[in-house]
Amino acid sequence: MKAIALTSFGIPEVLEDLEVPIPALTDTQVLIEMRASSINPADILFRSGAILQSPMADKFPAQFQLPLVLGNEVAGIVKEVGGKVRHFKPGDRVMGMVQRGSYMDYVAVEEDLLAVIPESFSFEEAGAAPTVALTAWQALFEHGRLLPGQRILVQAGAGGVGHAAVQLAKQHGAYVIATARDYNHDFVKGLGADEVFDYTKVDFATQITDPVDIVLDSAMDQSAFGTGLPGEIGKKNYSVIKDGGTYISVVAFAINQYPKVRDIDACFFQARPNRTDFESIVRHMKENKLNIHIDETYPFTAQGLLQAYRKSEELPKRGKIVISKNIG
Repeated sequence: MKAIALTSFGIPEVLEDLEVPIPALTDTQVLIEMRASSINPADILFRSGAILQSPMADKFPAQFQLPLVLGNEVAGIVKEVGGKVRHFKPGDRVMGMVQRGSYMDYVAVEEDLLAVIPESFSFEEAGAAPTVALTAWQALFEHGRLLPGQRILVQAGAGGVGHAAVQLAKQHGAYVIATARDYNHDFVKGLGADEVFDYTKVDFATQITDPVDIVLDSAMDQSAFGTGLPGEIGKKNYSVIKDGGTYISVVAFAINQYPKVRDIDACFFQARPNRTDFESIVRHMKENKLNIHIDETYPFTAQGLLQAYRKSEELPKRGKIVISKNIG
């Protein structure tokens, strides 16, 4: 079968078509014929080699061995199931996550990392959703314990995680403030944001006059990447959170060790895939309470993935960039 892999770190041209064996299943896995996947910021950091400067490169060296198949989201059709699988059968349409390696014709996925999707979902929509929707869901409801009527600031409100979080927070009855570049303001307001500020043009910390209960920071702040500590945006985030509030970051990986400020509960987390949360997300999508915006779709080829990565590093952008077998 075909896989699209990195053969070295660097510019997008290092992506190549490779022939690899179809994965062998364990008893708890499902074999999926991949129909769509997508690009996330972590994929960009891997592809460029910037991730090699992160402490994670020393902690998890096996994840950086070449050739390396990227992608951790998958939507497709179940072809085979392991002997202990109980919730899926061949022919089911599913979406879910793998730790690494969804840019392949067939992907082996643990049963608990999947959910069935209805016929009304396109594979492209389902392939764009898992990581960003799950991250937003767990940030708001598991780590943030968001309550109706609370005030929340969503950094990078037009991005993958951000645009999902804006919708979920508004649906839950929160007052939503977001940051986005000016050309994305109408888009973010259309998702439900009550206020939107362009952090590149105004100091959002001076514009937010009433403190917020929660900050969800998904902005790729380069000043935070090397150390994992709050950068320039992070320091401003602290200034707008009320005493005893919550600061959730999917960027500043060392924020948990940062000295506590005004009893603010600060945490970094990575999404924990599980079938229960995926089923809740599917239900919200089916009821049109959550819509994943697809910025562009590219074919499942080395050239298509090259173009997708180039697009992912350009402005303007919003939502997700999808890789699909349904276009050529």
